[in-house]
Amino acid sequence: MHSPHDPYVRVRGAREHNLKGVDVDIPRDVLAVFSGVSGSGKSSLAFGTIYAEAQRRYFESVAPYARRLIHQVGAPEVGEITGLPPAVSLQQRRSAPTSRSSVGTVTNLSNSLRMLFSRAGDYPPGAERLDSDAFSPNTAAGACPECHGLGQVHRTTEELLVPDPSLSIRDGAIAAWPGAWQGKNLRDVLDALGYDVDRPWRELPAEQRRWILFTQEQPVVTVHPVRDADRIQRPYQGTYTSAHRYVMKTFSDSKSPTLRAKAERFLTSAPCPACHGSRLRPEALAVTFAGRTIAELAAMPLAELAGVLQGTSEAARVLTEDLKSRIAPVVELGLGYLGLDRAAPTLSAGELQRLRLATQLRSGLFGVVYVLDEPSAGLHPADTEALVGVLARLKAAGNSVFVVEHHLDVVRGADWLVDVGPRAGEHGGRVLYSGPVAQLASVAESATARFLFGRSPAPVREVRSPSGRLRVGPVTRHNLRGLTAEFPLGVFTAVTGVSGSGKSTLIGEITEELDGVGRLVSVDQKPIGRTPRSNLATYTGLFDVVRKVFAATDQARERGHGVGRFSFNVAGGRCETCQGEGFVTVELLFLPSTYAPCPGCGGARYNPETLEVTYRGRSIAQVLDLTVEGAAEFFADTPAVARSLDALLDVGLGYLRLGQPATELSGGEAQRIKLASELQRGRRGHTLYLLDEPTTGLHPADVEVLMRRLHGLVDAGHTVVVVEHDMAVVAGADWVIDLGPGGGDAGGRIVAAGSPREVARTRESATAPYLRRALTGT
Repeated sequence: MHSPHDPYVRVRGAREHNLKGVDVDIPRDVLAVFSGVSGSGKSSLAFGTIYAEAQRRYFESVAPYARRLIHQVGAPEVGEITGLPPAVSLQQRRSAPTSRSSVGTVTNLSNSLRMLFSRAGDYPPGAERLDSDAFSPNTAAGACPECHGLGQVHRTTEELLVPDPSLSIRDGAIAAWPGAWQGKNLRDVLDALGYDVDRPWRELPAEQRRWILFTQEQPVVTVHPVRDADRIQRPYQGTYTSAHRYVMKTFSDSKSPTLRAKAERFLTSAPCPACHGSRLRPEALAVTFAGRTIAELAAMPLAELAGVLQGTSEAARVLTEDLKSRIAPVVELGLGYLGLDRAAPTLSAGELQRLRLATQLRSGLFGVVYVLDEPSAGLHPADTEALVGVLARLKAAGNSVFVVEHHLDVVRGADWLVDVGPRAGEHGGRVLYSGPVAQLASVAESATARFLFGRSPAPVREVRSPSGRLRVGPVTRHNLRGLTAEFPLGVFTAVTGVSGSGKSTLIGEITEELDGVGRLVSVDQKPIGRTPRSNLATYTGLFDVVRKVFAATDQARERGHGVGRFSFNVAGGRCETCQGEGFVTVELLFLPSTYAPCPGCGGARYNPETLEVTYRGRSIAQVLDLTVEGAAEFFADTPAVARSLDALLDVGLGYLRLGQPATELSGGEAQRIKLASELQRGRRGHTLYLLDEPTTGLHPADVEVLMRRLHGLVDAGHTVVVVEHDMAVVAGADWVIDLGPGGGDAGGRIVAAGSPREVARTRESATAPYLRRALTGT
């Protein structure tokens, strides 16, 4: 028995995902880093086992009703864990923040600022004091009545609703109307109301056109449908809805992202004329602090806001000091360029995680385990040093900090290292080493050791000569002010700079319309799907071929099973309990809903009859359970499948399962799946590939694999442009465009442009010293 004050978290027999009965002891009250190649099992150990067990124990303490639901979620596959304190998780996986969520709401800084205005603001003479709620655009008391606190008003025009006025209503002039029966019904109602639905739209009187599109009336008439030869249609009562009313209602009320996106095509958005985009009522905007409204302060970069907050009265001083102490860790983590009103959906996953991390510094918790998922993602090397300092402060406050991380500077700053491997998927899942960082050098099997201790200079590569130039700009957007940039064609270009310097904004301006682009492939980190129904196999098109292979088997032919039988998205072959998802959603009243394996099929997604059909001894569910690497062997003689699998192996994704749900993939994995989908297509002519931080979430060993693939594209005559913080990648580029020198208003200019060696010599560049180190190996 271990004492209750055991200084170690002791894991015994962990078998989650690919872990092979792992036993490991990790000291408490340290900064411990979990390292290893992508897919080696480090997240399965840190999150899938240690954090999941801590969460399960917390749930054990809640009400029996809730506990009954939690048990369906399942305990991690582990023998036992002792010495485990309560845990707090900060993961990359992005929840879906709404348009009302902002930097201020994520960090709770908005609450403090509203309190400051309520208690210590300068009110107009005779105005009564407002409650802090009156300064929030998310409450009825504070929201601008015109735009309901969104800051934007959505309008539509005749040109948007009727793009082709030469058509008649019967021929589909009103493009904004719904399709199928509903659109036909609206046309028949108009006909019954006496409008000419066969005349070209432009020939209708202006007054009629205006009524048809914009009326708020909803008249009801009896419709006598034109009889089809094959069926009798009875008269019915039809209600008319104008195109404008239909579009606005769909946009504001529809739960379907597809319908909302369609409605949005017919809308233009503009700043609200009443509040000018500030989202607040006039009464709230009449109150000032330091001569500024709350909207003006919320729009300021946080680094600047801290300088403005100087309290005069005692009440104001207490509140401003509190605000400044909350802003300090956000600025320290390199996010001082963000304003409180910056919408959460526009933040990267790394920015969101660091905001939550800054908030935790102020939470005052101690004695817990913080489990973090690559907090350095999206961070410039200059900001990574500050991150290590923040993690050290969390530890100094009496906590254990467990970090899954690839960034070598964070690994070097750890007190304890758990290295998992040696490779991915089936070839990983073992703890190769657990102990102080320096002693990893003696572990021959470790891929991490090679990069951690072998600081060799970047290999000298002949810089390619460009085949032309692509001129972008002048760009005035976000913090870019009339910026013009030149990208060489036919070479590998890296765009660098601290977080918030304007890198993503600049490459976002590269479009197919620009001279010299040709075909453009933009590969971002957005999810490949938002539900477990979307997965690696369906996204790449690989699954279509696999289903044909199963439908061609003798068993399937005898039973009359076509290709559709092997889809889990349509009735027939799928399990009807979970509708082919493999999971059922468990709604928890006090927590976000979670997914649990389907009790009907146990997660297989198909009904028993479909699973009886096998190909080379495996059912369709068992094939979906194969890793990419395993499937490449299994389908080695099926060229159409092998091509897709080879592309996935080329970008370092051999460890993912074919049926891995999109909800389980990181942003970096989603990006590499998109890249692989692109690579498997036959390429015609010059293509420009744009990638935003393609090495996010990749171990240095996997970065080498990916870079070989990208440089191969350039050697084949294409152009590759990457936004990148990994100096090993930048050192191997042909051309570097460095933005900065700082973030936000302190950035937005090109500090240096040239070969890596030229940029490394630039005095003003924040990137130069780190690039120099990568080039010389010092």
